[in-house]
This record gives sequence, structure tokens and C-alpha cells, in this order.
Amino acid sequence: MTTTASAVTEVWTPRQADFDRFADLSGDDNPIHVDPEFSARTRFGRTVSHGMLLYSRVWALIRRHWPEAEHAGQALMFPAPSYADEPLVITIAPTRDDPARLTITIARQADGEVTLQGECRLRKEAV
Repeated sequence: MTTTASAVTEVWTPRQADFDRFADLSGDDNPIHVDPEFSARTRFGRTVSHGMLLYSRVWALIRRHWPEAEHAGQALMFPAPSYADEPLVITIAPTRDDPARLTITIARQADGEVTLQGECRLRKEAV
């Protein structure tokens, strides 16, 4: 993990067990996330992460580096899939004009493809 005055970067490798546990917790047991045989027949060719599993990892990282943070909202896009057993690079950075607004990017380490792009807004009183 790397932290600078302006950004936090961490490499995380989600596993199929993470997808399965998140499905159990969230109730989202769509086979694209939890059934390797089904997923092999899709355009992805294998299971893909739940988008909110990715954001849950982001929020945990935010809380580690901004322990007083209180969530005010988020806006997220998932332009490409994240797969089990492929390392992801998570980057979180406060915006220059508003430290209560954090930009978020998750990209596959192997090819740099962005799998989550967005922002998290923190309650200003907590920043």
C-alpha cells in the first residue's frame, strides 16, 4: 500500500471466496458472480465481481486513511469487469478543490483496464 499527502494506492486480489461471501451477505447470488460453469458460457468467460464488493473494499480503505470519515454519497461507474484472482490497483485521492470529495479508480493490474471509476463524497464536518 502506498499513501501520499494526496492519494492512497493499494493492490488487492479478490478471490472467488470473496465473491461467494459477498453474495451470501448481500443476497445477490446472480450466477455471473458465483457460478463458474455458468459464467464460462457468458461473454466474460468467468465470474466477475459484484460492483458493490469493489466499493466495499474502497470504503474500508477510506476508513483506514480517513478514520473520521462519514459517508455522504457516491457516484460510481463499472466500465469493465473485475475477475477473481486478478490483482486490482485501487487509487483514492482527494480532489484539489474539495477535500471532502475523493476520486476513486480501480484498474486491473495486468492490463490497466479501469473496472470502477467514480467518487465518494464525505460529510464536510468529518474531514
